Amino acid sequence: MEPEIAALASTAGTTIVTLMATDAWQRTREGITSLWRRVHPARVEAVAAELDAAHEDLLAARTTGDPDTERELVAEWQGRIRRLLTACPEVAEDLRTLLDELDTRTTTVPVVVQQATASGNSRIYQAGRDQHVIER
Repeated sequence: MEPEIAALASTAGTTIVTLMATDAWQRTREGITSLWRRVHPARVEAVAAELDAAHEDLLAARTTGDPDTERELVAEWQGRIRRLLTACPEVAEDLRTLLDELDTRTTTVPVVVQQATASGNSRIYQAGRDQHVIER
């Protein structure tokens, strides 16, 4: 199960750090601390404080344009999750469930509907983002 643990820890670490800068942060924090509570209840407060510190570090790094800090935080949380899963593999399913919940909350895509009608020699240009039209 080691490769599976490593893959899950990699995904979880990246997701945790990514969500630190979103509206889903509190739910993410609660979910991660609840996993620790099951395995290492005495360390929950320390983990919560470390999550909060990482959250502050990430926000500061994004403000200053420091991508290294974000990469370091991802690697740090990937390692922490891997060690948690190695110590208690039965929480892997709970972690997968949490990641699935967080994914559905953060990946809502806005619906964009475009409609146009052309007649004669008309032209229609539609774009969902940047558009550059050069007519010659």
